[in-house]
Amino acid sequence: MNTSQRLPSSLKPLDVALAALLESIEPVAAGERAPGDVFAHAAAGLDALKTLDELKAWPPHDIAAVDGWALRASDLVGASSYTPLPLMKEPVWLEAGERIPDGCDCVLDEDAVDRTGAIVQVLAEAIPGQGIRRKGGEVADTSAVVDAWRPGDLRRMLRLRVVNVPGGDLTAELIARSLSTTGIEIKCVEAGSRDVASIARAFDAGACDLLITIGGSGVGRTDATVIALAGRGEVIAHGIALQPGRTAAVGRIGNTPVVVLPGAPDQALAAWWTLVLPALDGLAGTQRKTVTRPLAQKVASSVGISEIVLLGERNGAWTPLAVGDLPLTAIARAKAWLVVPGASEGYAAGTPVNAYLLRE
Repeated sequence: MNTSQRLPSSLKPLDVALAALLESIEPVAAGERAPGDVFAHAAAGLDALKTLDELKAWPPHDIAAVDGWALRASDLVGASSYTPLPLMKEPVWLEAGERIPDGCDCVLDEDAVDRTGAIVQVLAEAIPGQGIRRKGGEVADTSAVVDAWRPGDLRRMLRLRVVNVPGGDLTAELIARSLSTTGIEIKCVEAGSRDVASIARAFDAGACDLLITIGGSGVGRTDATVIALAGRGEVIAHGIALQPGRTAAVGRIGNTPVVVLPGAPDQALAAWWTLVLPALDGLAGTQRKTVTRPLAQKVASSVGISEIVLLGERNGAWTPLAVGDLPLTAIARAKAWLVVPGASEGYAAGTPVNAYLLRE
C-alpha cells in the first residue's frame, strides 16, 4: 500500500463491519442443490456479459485504483495543508476502475482537494502512478482468476441476487462464472442506469438469502448504490478499512443481508473474500479451511487498515506476491491469500500464518 495516500477518517474497521453483517445471519434449511445450468440462469439476467478475454490484459489502459481526483504529479510540488496550491480549474473526479484522463498521472483522495472556497486548492503532493493501476500485462490462465472467486462446497442451496450497476460487467461475469458449479441459485439483475431510482428498483427483484450489488459505492460522490440502500433498508457501514476495497459497504434490507462491492474487479475481490464469503459460510453453516505455513519473508502493513496479501508457495513456505494490491497477473499465480488485521504492522519472516487457499 502507498502510505503517502491519505485515507478517509470515517473508515469502519473490517472486523467491526463483518461482525455487524453476520450478526443476524443464520444457516438456511438444508436442501438439494439447485438443478440445471446455474450460470445460464445467472447470465440470462444481464443484457450483455463481457468476454473473459478482457482478463488477458486487464486493465486495457491506465485506470484509477481508488476513488479520487485525477491530476499531474509534477503540478503539485510543494502542495500541503500549510501551503495550498491553487488550481486554474477543477480536476476530474474518478471512481475506481475509470480511465485516467490524458495528461494525468496520479489520483488523490477526496480530502486532498479543497473546493470550499472560490478557488479550488490542492493540499497534498503526489508521485507519478499514485492511485493508478497501470495498463495490464498478459494473464495466461484466466480460469485461475475465475477460481479465485469460488467459495468452495457450501452444502446448501442458497439464493443469491446480484445487482449490476453499469460499469461492473466484468466483475458480475467473474462472480456468475465462479458460482456456476456451486449449487447457488443466482439471479443477476441489471440496473438500468447509475441513478438512485434505477438501482432501488433493481433491489426489488424477488426474495434471496444474500443481496450483492456491484458498483456505485464511491465514497461521498458516486455512491448512488449506497443512497439507494439507505432508502430501502439500512446501511451498516460504508467505507471499510480494507485495502484494496475500502469503498465497499454492508447493510440490510428487511432480514436480507446486503454487501455493496466496488465495480473494479480487484477492489471487489477483496470485499468478496472478506465480507461475502463469510456471509455465504454463515448462511450455509460451513467454515472455510486455512493452511498454516511460515512466511518466507517479512510482510509490512499499515496500522489502522486491514490489507490483503497474495501468497505463492515455495519450499513449504508462503511467499508474499502482493500486499494491499490485487493485480490480476498476481492473482493468477497466487496459491492463497490472507488478511493482515488493522491492528497489526505485519508479520516477520518465519511467522506461521493461516492462509485461505485459492484453489483446492
